[in-house]
Amino acid sequence: MPAPTELNLHQLSRVLEVAFEDGARFSLPCEYLRVFSPSAEVQGHGPGQGTLQVGKEDVGIDRIEPVGHYAVCLHFDDDHHTGIYSWDYLRHLGVNQERLWQGYLDELAQAGLRHKKPS
Repeated sequence: MPAPTELNLHQLSRVLEVAFEDGARFSLPCEYLRVFSPSAEVQGHGPGQGTLQVGKEDVGIDRIEPVGHYAVCLHFDDDHHTGIYSWDYLRHLGVNQERLWQGYLDELAQAGLRHKKPS
């Protein structure tokens, strides 16, 4: 799996740009990264145990901490910082962004909730 060659956090637009050595490049909104945090708090400890994340529209990233040579820990401004984002997982989020985001919006709707910002 190609490793990232760039990680650029744009504070004002709340977007993390990730570029990989094979030329793939993704713009991942902070909200998207927070909603799909790989932490047990968000994903649960097994299939179907995840927690629907709501009210994260305005979340930002305060800092990015390297984890070895394989991942980063994103420190969000809502005090969430327990997810380890491996290079594989960041790529997965980039490649599947449209499908995953639509699934999240569908989950919100099924729960009777609405996303506060246009997608």
